[in-house]
Amino acid sequence: MRAALYARVSTEDQAKEGFSLEAQIDKLRSYCDARGWQVAGEYIDDGYSGRDEARPAYSRMMEEREAWDTILVLKMDRIHRNSRNFMEMMDRLRSWEREFTSMQESLDTGTAMGRFVMDIIQRIAQLESEQIAERVYIGMQQKAKSGQGHLGSPPPYGYRYEGGELVVNPEQAPVVQEIYRRYLHGDPLQWIAVDLTRRLAGRSWSIWSVRYLLQNPVYAGYTYWDGILTEGEHEPLVSAHDYAQVLIYFIERTRADSSRRRLEELLSDIRATIGPEQHIGYEAVTNEV
Repeated sequence: MRAALYARVSTEDQAKEGFSLEAQIDKLRSYCDARGWQVAGEYIDDGYSGRDEARPAYSRMMEEREAWDTILVLKMDRIHRNSRNFMEMMDRLRSWEREFTSMQESLDTGTAMGRFVMDIIQRIAQLESEQIAERVYIGMQQKAKSGQGHLGSPPPYGYRYEGGELVVNPEQAPVVQEIYRRYLHGDPLQWIAVDLTRRLAGRSWSIWSVRYLLQNPVYAGYTYWDGILTEGEHEPLVSAHDYAQVLIYFIERTRADSSRRRLEELLSDIRATIGPEQHIGYEAVTNEV
């Protein structure tokens, strides 16, 4: 068995007994001697965190995988401190038909027991990932229902973030308002996209980017996430009436049932916030989506 010896210390590990690079490498060499393994190479990362995948020796070891059969470490946290990164590494090793061995955990994926333990570790990591996703989803859902703050996405064109809140971008906002105005007056999406690309440097517009902008309720002062529509705290760039009319035009021209149904549900939610006593309507236009 050809073993790639991997040792790592971060800044905070430097003062800890037993974590020195020399101590790690000595123990790894002794382990290879006891098992009759050949040392194929020694890879040492000095001063790098286990949460950082961009480690020079670690990267070189992976590139030189044809020279070894297994990675040998003193402890599992020497190779990765993040369970997700660790399991991604294990997936790569499996695809390369390479093994992983940790001395102190007595983990050797070249044995049946080692593979069994690794399967348990993988299931625990998956559970941890799913639990984190559930907590994030619940938090995002509550935030979407309250309409307060942004939901982690980049600011939509026409806005920027200040102190975690959406504020109007004075250079982009007029473009957004122009797009709505032109579409409501009958300009096809392609005309709008071509004209904006020609006039505005630094951004290429397409039918899809114009359509996305026109269908995004954020411009009418709402927040929308996972089917939840709430009135936001940011300044709208277009009126709710104009936005609702834009949705009507898209619904009339949308053939796909799923897309049409989504737009109809969104329009229903918008109308509920406007109130039945207020009229939504424009004369027919000739634009094509």
